[in-house]
Amino acid sequence: MKLRPASLFSSAIFVFSLALLVAVGAWYLQTSNAGSATSLHLTHAEWQDTDTRVTAAPPLSIDRSSLPPTWQAIVLPATLPVNPGPQTQTGDAGQTPLRTTWIRLTPDERNVAAGPLMLYGARIKTSGNVTLYANGRLVQRVQAQGELWNSLFTPLWVPLDQAVDGAPLQEILIRVEHAAETPVGLSSLWIGPAAALQGRYYLRQWLQRELPATLSAAFMAVGIFALFVWFRRRHETSYLLFFNLAAVSFVGHLHYYVSLPIVSDWFAWLTANALFWLLMVIHLFLRQLHGQALTWLTRAVVGVTLLISILSMPVPGILPVYPSTSLLVPLVYAIAVIMGVVVSVTGALCSRGRSRDGLLVAVGVAASTLLGMSDWLLHNNVIGPEGWFLGAYTNAVTFAMFGTLMYRHYVGAIAAVEQLNASLAQRLQQRETELELSHQRLRQAALRQSISDERQRLMQDMHDGLGSSLISAIRSVEHGGVSDSKISQILKDCLDDLKLTIDSMEPVEADLLLLLATLRFRLEPRLEDTNIKLVWEVQELPALDWLEPSSALHILRIVQESIANILRHTSADRIRVHTAAEADGVVVMIEDNGAGFDPDQALLRAAGRGLHNQQRRARSIDGSVAWHSTAAGTRFTLWLPLRRQVSGA
Repeated sequence: MKLRPASLFSSAIFVFSLALLVAVGAWYLQTSNAGSATSLHLTHAEWQDTDTRVTAAPPLSIDRSSLPPTWQAIVLPATLPVNPGPQTQTGDAGQTPLRTTWIRLTPDERNVAAGPLMLYGARIKTSGNVTLYANGRLVQRVQAQGELWNSLFTPLWVPLDQAVDGAPLQEILIRVEHAAETPVGLSSLWIGPAAALQGRYYLRQWLQRELPATLSAAFMAVGIFALFVWFRRRHETSYLLFFNLAAVSFVGHLHYYVSLPIVSDWFAWLTANALFWLLMVIHLFLRQLHGQALTWLTRAVVGVTLLISILSMPVPGILPVYPSTSLLVPLVYAIAVIMGVVVSVTGALCSRGRSRDGLLVAVGVAASTLLGMSDWLLHNNVIGPEGWFLGAYTNAVTFAMFGTLMYRHYVGAIAAVEQLNASLAQRLQQRETELELSHQRLRQAALRQSISDERQRLMQDMHDGLGSSLISAIRSVEHGGVSDSKISQILKDCLDDLKLTIDSMEPVEADLLLLLATLRFRLEPRLEDTNIKLVWEVQELPALDWLEPSSALHILRIVQESIANILRHTSADRIRVHTAAEADGVVVMIEDNGAGFDPDQALLRAAGRGLHNQQRRARSIDGSVAWHSTAAGTRFTLWLPLRRQVSGA
C-alpha cells in the first residue's frame, strides 16, 4: 500500500514526539540513578501528637528536649493513625478540634554528603500548616488556608544549607498542624545535593502537575474552539456539549496543579462537584451518540448531581449537613466512582451495535473511573503516600477520547465530501457524455435539415429563375417570331441566373465586398461585349454576421436585376458601383448615365415585376431599395442592416 505524503509527515511527527518523550524520560531516570550514590534515603522516623488550642506562628528555633519524650517509631512511607484527643480542645471558637503532629528524622551524618543539601519527598499528606526544622532551626513553613491542597500533588523540595550553617545535619523535625480527625501521611525522604535529587523531583513534578496541566490547558483550548464553532452552528449541540465537557473537566482538575485565592471550602466544593458535572455532561453526550433517551437514568444522574452540589455547599448555619473536607472528599470519590460505573456500563450496553463512538466514550469513562479509583484509595489511605494520583490523567483520557471522536468525524466528513465529489464528478461526466451524444445527434439532424433546406432553396430558385427563363425561351422558339438576339438574351439571362445560384454557395465569411467581387467577375465580360464601362468604387465595409448562402443569393439577384434593367431599358454606356458605411448599416449604390424613368409609374405597371422582386428580396433580409431617376441617369440604392434579429430567406 502506497502511503500519502500527509500520512508520512504525520507518522514522522509522531515518531519524533515519541522519541523526544523517551529521551526526556531517559534523562530523568539517568539523573535519578546518578544521584542515588550521593544521596541518603530516609525510611525510619519517630512521631508524636500534642494538643493545640489556638493556631499560632511556629518558633524560629526549637529544642527537641522541650517536646514530650513519647516518641513512636514508624517506617516511611506511612500514614499515622488518627488520635483526635480531647474533644473539648479547639482552635478558635466554633472551629474544628486541632492537633499538632511531630515527625523526627535522624540521618546518619556519616552518610550525608558535604556541601549544600536539599530535602526531597514525594508528598506530605495533611490538612493544615507544615513547618520544617533542621538541627532545631526553621528552614521552611507552608501555611494553608484550611486544606493544604498542593501538598498532595507538589513534592517536597526544601533547601537545608541556610539552616545548618556548616554544621553536620543531625536532626530534621516536621511540625504539622491539622484537624484532629484527619490523618497525616508522609512519604520516604531523600537528603543530598541538588544535582543528585533534582531528577527525582522534576520527574515527580512533571508527571504529577505539569503534564496534566498542559493536557488540561490543551483540552480547554479545544473546548473554547468548539464553543465558537457552536456560535456559528447552533443546531449542532455536540459542540456545546464538548465545550461544557472541557470547561468542567478543567475546573475539576484545578486542585492538582493550581493554587487559587478561593476560600478552601469553596475550592473543595468546586473541584469535588465538578466530577459529577463531568459525568452528567458525558451521560448527555452518550445519549446523543447512541440515540436512546434513558429518561430514568438521566433523571437519576441530574438529580444526584444537583443534590450533592446543594448539600455540599460550605454554608454553615444554612446547610448544617455539610461535612468537613476530610470526610467530604472520600465520600465524593466513592459516589463519583459508582456513578461513573453506571454511566459507562449503561452507555456501553446502549451503544453496542448502534454507535461505535458511543462505545468509545463508554470505554473512556470506564478508564477514567479506574484512574479516579486510585485517588479514592489514596484519600482513604489504602495506598501509601508515595502513590500516584492518577485522577489527574482522566483529563488526558477524556481529551484523547473526544479528540479521537473529532478526528474520526473530521476524517469521515472529508471522506464523505470526497465521495460526494467523486459521485458528482462521475455524474457530471455521464451527463457530459450524454450531452455530447445529444449534441452530435442535434448537429447531424441540423446538418440534414440544412442540406434539405438548401436543396429545397436551390430547387425553388432554379424553378423561379432559371426554369422560368428556360420555359419562356422554349415557348418563344416554338411560336416563332422571336429574333435570334432575343433568344440569345434570354439564354444569357438563364446562364447568369445559374451562375448566381452557384456563386451564392461559395463561402464569403460575412464579407459583402467579396460577394460583390464575385458578381463583378461574372458580369464584367458581358459588359465589355456591350461596350459599357464599369466603374468600380468600393470601400472597406463592416462584416455582416448574418450573411449566409440564402441571404447572399438575394443580394446577388437584387444587384443583378438592377444591372440587367440598365442593359435592357437604357442606352447607358457607363455604370458606376460604389459602397458606403453608415451607423447601423451599409449601402450599395449603382448609377448609370442612361435615359431615366419614373419609378412610381413603373411599380404600378405590370412591367415593373422586376422592381417588385427587388423590393421583396430586400425586405426578406431586413433591407430596403430605392430609385432616384432623372433625365441624366438613374441611381439605385440597396441598404443592408449590420445586425438582424431573425435570419430569414
